[in-house]
Amino acid sequence: MSTTRPAPPAAGAPPEASSSSGTLGPAPASAPRRTPSGGLGALRRELRRRAVRTRRLTTRLAARAVAAWRSSLHVRIGAITMLVAGTVVVIVSLVLFSQIREQLLSVKEQAAIDQVQTGVIYAQTEVAGIAAGDSASVRATLDRTVRQLRESSGPAGDFEVVMVYRTGDSERPPAVSRRGIYPAIPAELRVQVASGGQYAQYAMVPDGSGQPRPTYLVGAPVPTGAAGAEQIELYYAFPLDQEAESLSLFRTTVVISGIALTLLVVGIAVLVTRLVVDPVRQAAGTAQRLAEGQLEERMAVRGEDDLARLATSFNAMADSLQRQITQLESLSQLQQRFTSDVSHELRTPLTTVQMAAEVLYESRADFPPHVARSAELMHTELDRFEVLLTDLLEISRYDAGAAVLDGEPTDLGALVRRVAAGMSALAERHGCRLTVSGPAQDVIAEVDARRVERILRNLVGNAIEHGTGKPVEVTWAANRTAAAVTVRDHGVGLSPAEAQHVFDRFWRADPSRVRTVGGSGLGLSISLEDARLHGGWLQVWGQPGAGAQFRLTLPLTAGTDLTSSPLPLRPAALRPPGGAR
Repeated sequence: MSTTRPAPPAAGAPPEASSSSGTLGPAPASAPRRTPSGGLGALRRELRRRAVRTRRLTTRLAARAVAAWRSSLHVRIGAITMLVAGTVVVIVSLVLFSQIREQLLSVKEQAAIDQVQTGVIYAQTEVAGIAAGDSASVRATLDRTVRQLRESSGPAGDFEVVMVYRTGDSERPPAVSRRGIYPAIPAELRVQVASGGQYAQYAMVPDGSGQPRPTYLVGAPVPTGAAGAEQIELYYAFPLDQEAESLSLFRTTVVISGIALTLLVVGIAVLVTRLVVDPVRQAAGTAQRLAEGQLEERMAVRGEDDLARLATSFNAMADSLQRQITQLESLSQLQQRFTSDVSHELRTPLTTVQMAAEVLYESRADFPPHVARSAELMHTELDRFEVLLTDLLEISRYDAGAAVLDGEPTDLGALVRRVAAGMSALAERHGCRLTVSGPAQDVIAEVDARRVERILRNLVGNAIEHGTGKPVEVTWAANRTAAAVTVRDHGVGLSPAEAQHVFDRFWRADPSRVRTVGGSGLGLSISLEDARLHGGWLQVWGQPGAGAQFRLTLPLTAGTDLTSSPLPLRPAALRPPGGAR
């Protein structure tokens, strides 16, 4: 026996699907309706609005899904577990379905072949000695044989029978157990059976209602024992409805079981993950509250497993941090109190010493040269000492939270020009050209003019001192919400590591350099605190050998949050030293 490839149904076979809903005809005549152009425009706008809403909703859902994927370990593990478990279930289901399908069909094929062989033997006994010239006798014999074969039962289940009698090239009407079967037998199978031998093929054969059904066709010649050109062919059609129903039931069972198994695995994975993640989340929440200053927060310890040991270690770490933070706070408060007390206590004797030094300084012309020089040095150092005490008092106010902003509308352009005029003498002593530029219109901001002026004096003074005699450029600008002032020098510059410490207290990039502007090492620290008190930014950019640029950004209205600055922090281009603006 050989199995041929499935062939399409014969031309006379019923179609696989037919339309029973009625025929289509011309629509009933009706008066044409006109739609105003305004209505079409409104419809288009409504469709566009709906499309925009749908797109926005899709974007929001996608963004939420991405955010959940990034932020939730539960979601990631659940999704990955579902993907892996679903893939495994699908592969296993396909393998099982393929094996069961092959097993069902192989059993069906073997039973069908056995039954066909039995039918061929019975048909051979019935048609032996058939009178080829008597058409009525041939027809009666074939019909009787088909009817008896159809009434017999077999292990292959239901079946239909077709017998064909050929004489030479002519073929008499076949004897069939049900109409419509013989035309559905593929021509390829007929040719093979006519050539001699038993053959089988799967095909779509219409049932009693005319609907195509998968069918297993087996054909074989029936030996007649007569000499001549007579030939009888026997065909069996075994419908596969029962096998298809069994496979459909199995497919449904596998799908439902696969979904249930996948959900069960995902649920177990999420549950196990929750058992591990929840303590980690608690630790993260406790750590966040500790970072916010709630030093008494601790994790609950349950059991003696690894998570319990993690909670115990975390609590021990929190206790140690609390003790150290408490000690540091005590030391900081003691240092702040000491600085404030010393600064205040030194103010009175400093005033007395300054009065005496002023008398000596004014009378230095009457002293010998070395004594006069000593009076000048004492006068200068006492001035620097007074600046240091003033800075220490200011820092102590910030540390104690006692600094108060006295804001009022101020013209920043006039303030910048006033600071530049006051620093011009220092710039001349250093051989430095100080340039100022800004918009022609007034820039009014609600600021504390005294503190902003102190910031600018510190920035311009540092730029002149570190500019090595090269130009210093001061620029200001404003937008709708903020104003900014940049101070640019072309001196020694700053490395990235130095830029991170430039606002630290008492920090100097090059301690060996001799300062000519006095200074206490607190100027930039105080400037940063002044900028923060305004709700502004004080930032620095530097590059070794290319100079540095400080940028002060302040809100135009007090209490407004900054989102951007009118001026860039990094210069657009590095101009050559000595180049004019």
